[in-house]
Parts: sequence; C-alpha cells; structure tokens
Amino acid sequence: MNIDWGDLSSGRHVAGPQWDFAVRLLLVEDNRRLQVALRNSLIEAGYAVDVADDGEDGQALAEMTAYDVLVLDVMLPRRDGLQVCRELRRQGLRTPILVLTARDTVEDRVRGLDSGADDYLVKPFALAELLARLRALLRRDVPRKDSVLQVGDLVVDPATHFVERGRRRIDLTAREYALLEYFVRHADHLLPRQRLEEHVWSYDYEGGSNVVDVYVRRLRRKIDDPEPIKLFETVRGAGYRLRRPRP
Repeated sequence: MNIDWGDLSSGRHVAGPQWDFAVRLLLVEDNRRLQVALRNSLIEAGYAVDVADDGEDGQALAEMTAYDVLVLDVMLPRRDGLQVCRELRRQGLRTPILVLTARDTVEDRVRGLDSGADDYLVKPFALAELLARLRALLRRDVPRKDSVLQVGDLVVDPATHFVERGRRRIDLTAREYALLEYFVRHADHLLPRQRLEEHVWSYDYEGGSNVVDVYVRRLRRKIDDPEPIKLFETVRGAGYRLRRPRP
C-alpha cells in the first residue's frame, strides 16, 4: 500500500516514498492523533516503530534500546523533548535525533540544535519532508548505510534496495527486505527469533507467533531455492543464520 498524504494539517496530499532503510525508530509524541498517523505511515514506509507519549518514557526507551533514529517532539509531558535530548547526549548516545516542534523562531531552532538534535522540523509538515529528513540523517551513518553488502553471490544495495543473487534479480516486499538486510549485516551470526522480532518489528508486536519463520521461509524460497548453494541455516530451537559460503 502506497503512502499518499502530505501536509499533516490539511487535505493537501503529496506522494511519499514507500520505503527507506531497515531501521528501528522511536517516535515520542504526545498528540495522540498525530502519533497514530505518523506511526502508521512510518510502518507503511517499512520502519519498525516504537512510540512513547511523554518525555520520561521516551528517554527510558532510548536508553535501553538500540534505535537507528529518534523522532522527538519538544512539548512533552513529564519531561520536555529538549531535556530528553540533552540528557541522552550527556550519556554519550550518538543516535540521530530529529526534533518536531510548533515553535519556528530562529532562537527556538538554535535551542533545539544546541540541545544535541541533528535536525529540526516545524509543524505542520509534509510526510514526504519528514521521510526525506530521516533519509538524510541515516545517510550520515557512513559507510554502514550506504555501502553495497555482499554475502557470497548475494548482493544487497541499501541505497536502492536492489537485491540479486548471481545475475538473478530478486524482488522483495518492504518487510522481507528489512529482514534480509539485517541478516546480511550480521552474516555468520546466529540470530534468535526474539532478536529478529525486536529489530525488524516493533515492541507492540506480539511475540510467540510464527511471523519470523514465515518471513524466513519466504526469503529462502526467493533466495535459496533456485540455487545449489544454500545461505540460510536453521539452528533448531535457537534461531537462524545467514552463512557465507566456505571456499
């Protein structure tokens, strides 16, 4: 399903990009209507999204979870977003932070950036601009986000989401791609189901289902089944591994 809404405060729509990197994102926003709209659109764009309603809960999640990017409102209950940002930076957190605010004076923008934010987006904004700013923040993590990845003859390009094995192009859904990229970045590592759930899906995903097994089967069907050399390995009772072929 394509996203096709833009300015969050009006009926004017612009097309938004469908999917970006395989990332886990924390959204801290107390406006329930905006929170739900943003969360749904970011998930539709391929992100694993956790949400918090206030600054204290948002800070706690950011401290205990390895997020790829934080989207942080300024005006929050219990602890405002700039306080959260300053405290996370004081603790040494280097995760990119995008601040959302209705305040648009130069002084407000300077205060936000001086608190440790990497970017500043004024409400109301278009979804397309938010996604573009997230892409820009994630591109700063070089070379991890931009380099072409390869395991044997399997090639994955995070910048374009192009996937091929040998000379055979492989078409994947957004969630299949997110899972594959995570496997490729952790090639030869045993990945328990819970770890895959936590990175590729969000905290409100109800564990215990077989969703990871279903998606791994889909990847095997597209990547391994046509090939004599198999890359995916099941470790019974423990999880899955993407193995580099041995010479």
